[in-house]
Amino acid sequence: MPDQLRHDMRQARRASGMGWAAFARASGFGVAYLRNVENGNRRVTESVAAAYDRVLETGGSFAAALAATGPVDVSWNQAGATLAVLTSLMEGRRVDRRGFLAAGVALSASTNNWVTAIGRTLLEPRAAFVDGASLLAGLEGRLNLLRHVDDELGSGEVFTAARSDLALAVAAIKSRRYKGDHLARLYAITTEAARQVGWAAFDQGRVGLAQSYFDASLRASAECGDVIAGAYTLSFAAIQCYSSPGLASRAVSFTDTARTQVRGRSTPRMEAMLAARAARSWSKGGAKEETKHQLHLARAALDKGRCEDDPSFLYWVDYGEIEMIAGSSALELGDPAEALRRFEAGMQAYPGDEQYPRSHAIYLARAAEAHLALHDLDAAVATGRHAAACLGAVDSARSASQLRGLCQKLAPHTAHAGVRDFLEARQPQKFA
Repeated sequence: MPDQLRHDMRQARRASGMGWAAFARASGFGVAYLRNVENGNRRVTESVAAAYDRVLETGGSFAAALAATGPVDVSWNQAGATLAVLTSLMEGRRVDRRGFLAAGVALSASTNNWVTAIGRTLLEPRAAFVDGASLLAGLEGRLNLLRHVDDELGSGEVFTAARSDLALAVAAIKSRRYKGDHLARLYAITTEAARQVGWAAFDQGRVGLAQSYFDASLRASAECGDVIAGAYTLSFAAIQCYSSPGLASRAVSFTDTARTQVRGRSTPRMEAMLAARAARSWSKGGAKEETKHQLHLARAALDKGRCEDDPSFLYWVDYGEIEMIAGSSALELGDPAEALRRFEAGMQAYPGDEQYPRSHAIYLARAAEAHLALHDLDAAVATGRHAAACLGAVDSARSASQLRGLCQKLAPHTAHAGVRDFLEARQPQKFA
């Protein structure tokens, strides 16, 4: 849905001074439903736009703005479709979602189309660009920086910044000034920029919007035949699916597809990353032996060492990360003792607090849950405090949600002074 329209509706509601409950009653919709509309997880329908106009007395402006937007053809076979989809995202126009019944279904459709498209356009590995245009080099440098900003500060600012870089790349493509290798390079930049926006949207809880950008990233990778970048995007789409109830099997399918497409073209580090994502996906479905097998493959791939051809975006894939994923998987599979062993091994090899505070907060919160499952409240509280300290000023709805989940699991144990102090620090209004 149009980003600007949702933004304007949100701003108008806030400016009215009405609380959510009062506004929802007046509009005739539920609070949760309207929150999802404003966050991009549900469509702005004609009835919703009309309700905002009525309650906020905006003279029909929202309904008119919605009527001015139109669907865009998302066919993968139509010439120029990728650029049309990218343009629609930049302009905030809605994409035609017929047949996309849910996030998992939508991403599965994109994946299937990508496999066919990448098969038609796949290019041989290219030599590094040494005389690239300054705009392209600048965009590549910015996207590299944004990966580290995401690691250290979270996804809030990354969403806006990466979207701006994506807009620049799309404008450059539309200028028709770039041909041949430089045009392929622009589409590769677009692939990564759209992936970053999609990931940032997901990390901020905007699931519907995330799938639109993951779709755009896959399309762009097919345009330039960059199977490695497309597979990388699929690995993040897998996270979105295994983080949603009932979609673990789709996540497994995504990692399988990515691995099939990169076979013979990827480095051991890429293989390790995809195997680890597969392990996490299998753990969500309760498949203990397959999870163990995939983790073995991930470790074995890392044992092969670094390669000159390792994609720069895989800088974060190391033994520490694999062990953290192993710990998360063990916790998912109901083995908190093994989870703690894996988390401890991971933390010994993991930069953690300073370099990856957002991810570290998630893993620490899970380690705290493992301590709680083993009835060690003191350790659970100490680890939970560490997680909260890592989160600090990091902007990540996903990390914050993990910490809230820990608080909910600790809530029945408020007779323990440490637990009560921890929860009071996190939710002081509940202990006033």
